Amino acid sequence: MQDPTPVTPEAVGLCSERLERIDAWMRAYVEAGKLAGLSVTVGRGGAVAWSRARGLCDLDRNRPMAPETIVRIYSMTKPLTSVAVMMLYEEGRFQLDDPVTRFLPEFRGMRVLTGGSRRKWESVPAERDITVRDLLTHTAGLTYGFMESTLVDAMYRDEGVDFQTAETSLAEVVAKAAALPLLSQPGAEWNYSIATDVLGHLVAVVSGIPFDVFLRERVIRRLGMRDTDFHVPPDKLDRFASNYAFGPDGRLALIDDAREGRYARPRAVASGGGGLVSTAADYARFCRFILNGGDLDGVRLLGRKSVALMTTNHLRGDLADMGQPRFSESSYSGIGFGLGFSVMLDPAKAQILGTPGEVAWGGAASTAFWIDPAEDLFVILLTQLMPSSALPLRRELRVLTYAALVDQAPSARR
Repeated sequence: MQDPTPVTPEAVGLCSERLERIDAWMRAYVEAGKLAGLSVTVGRGGAVAWSRARGLCDLDRNRPMAPETIVRIYSMTKPLTSVAVMMLYEEGRFQLDDPVTRFLPEFRGMRVLTGGSRRKWESVPAERDITVRDLLTHTAGLTYGFMESTLVDAMYRDEGVDFQTAETSLAEVVAKAAALPLLSQPGAEWNYSIATDVLGHLVAVVSGIPFDVFLRERVIRRLGMRDTDFHVPPDKLDRFASNYAFGPDGRLALIDDAREGRYARPRAVASGGGGLVSTAADYARFCRFILNGGDLDGVRLLGRKSVALMTTNHLRGDLADMGQPRFSESSYSGIGFGLGFSVMLDPAKAQILGTPGEVAWGGAASTAFWIDPAEDLFVILLTQLMPSSALPLRRELRVLTYAALVDQAPSARR
């Protein structure tokens, strides 16, 4: 599979001069020492119209950031896992409103926390079972241990419910989560959570194939995503970026080395919620696949109506209407959620440039992407800085990118 020949910005209705503002923005962050390096890819009309990399992907080894640099995409894994789920849905293996207990009996008899302490917590029975749709939309009542804001979060930490660091198995971590209470009634609130990791286990149980094998063989390889996997093999480590955070002195500090970190060897648990590494070129192929309605270069993984369902808001209103979210890779007002993506509902309410129907998500190391079907546009931001809330990169890049749109979307789409 070959990627389409890059086009000039003007050929697809973008302004080269305005896109260069993105380059100045990138250089400013690198020169200020706030980012080691970053890359931005802008695609329109089925082709890449602008791509640039600045800075270093590894400060200690002085290796430059490049379009082929491999990075941890963390939660940008979630849309690929959701595609795997929808492929099984299209095969008639389940319905979206089916209870997950049909396949994962460990979720029977769930209880919802109402109070108490770690040693003696109080709860009430869940009013209904968690459904597949609940997991896809993060309305299952699950949470993340790293949030450190609720008693259930603390229980996750105590019991080792962490798909990134677990050394057991996917099934065992899911079983630990199922033994703990829910944060809210299924379907009642939107809470960013381990739900997509549970979906990875669901894929394995329903298909009879280990989740990492299913995702690699049925999705990643068929889409021609050559550098996307759950770890980086030895022959690719020279292209792998190190990961950073701000230290106590405000300077970038290494938190996960490219050569010595946990991604440099196969992982015990394949995290469907945040375990993949990828490149700009690979993720551009995924974005084109979604823009094309489930097909890429003649390889169809999903029907166009399934993609349309995934990219439609499934919440009753926006994220702000669904309880009080504590954390996500998106703002809340004006933003809904589909089956694996956030969905732009109202740019004015979100107070950012955008288009209703645009889908997006990001990762913990400040990566992000968005896909705008109305504008036939996709944008990918790759860097390695944790947490993703450290800098306002995503909102700034959205303004710079949309400001470069000067003509209507091209009618031709690959």
